Amino acid sequence: MDFASTPQAKQTDTRTAMLYLICGKIAAGKSTFAKQLSEQPETVLISEDFWLASLYPGQIASLEDYARCSAQLRAAMAPHIAALLQAGVSVVLDFPSNTLATRAWARELIEKSGAAHELHYLDVADELCKARLHARNASGEHPFETTEAQFDLFSRYFVAPQESEGFQIIHHQITE
Repeated sequence: MDFASTPQAKQTDTRTAMLYLICGKIAAGKSTFAKQLSEQPETVLISEDFWLASLYPGQIASLEDYARCSAQLRAAMAPHIAALLQAGVSVVLDFPSNTLATRAWARELIEKSGAAHELHYLDVADELCKARLHARNASGEHPFETTEAQFDLFSRYFVAPQESEGFQIIHHQITE
């Protein structure tokens, strides 16, 4: 049987899937925003924190650990994410698009899949992020507890997105 010729196998949906990317420091509200974006029809949420905590329990204690595990996760997930987008499913990536390298990875997904995209930049002052971080740690609901020292360390690598990178940037200045 030729499955490609069956009526069920023919794709009639011509809409372009959307890849939603989010940039912001630790505790800027990326996961909360990602969850809101994912409530749209035909949209899935893929959370880096969920996958890292599930695949590498107790193994991420340093920036180096995070970088290694995150790179492995991105390599493993890229074909799946591209396939979802090519199938017409929009994807909200709750992966921080906080460096040139992570945005280059996202650019490859966009080019491979042909998806449209939005890069949401959550611009939040460090003091507010740290206050949110303390509340998040106290709640115990987040899969990772982050110290202020770790926040400061990770923030040194943060690079705000620039128009010259070619992304459709939506800037959210958050003050509370």
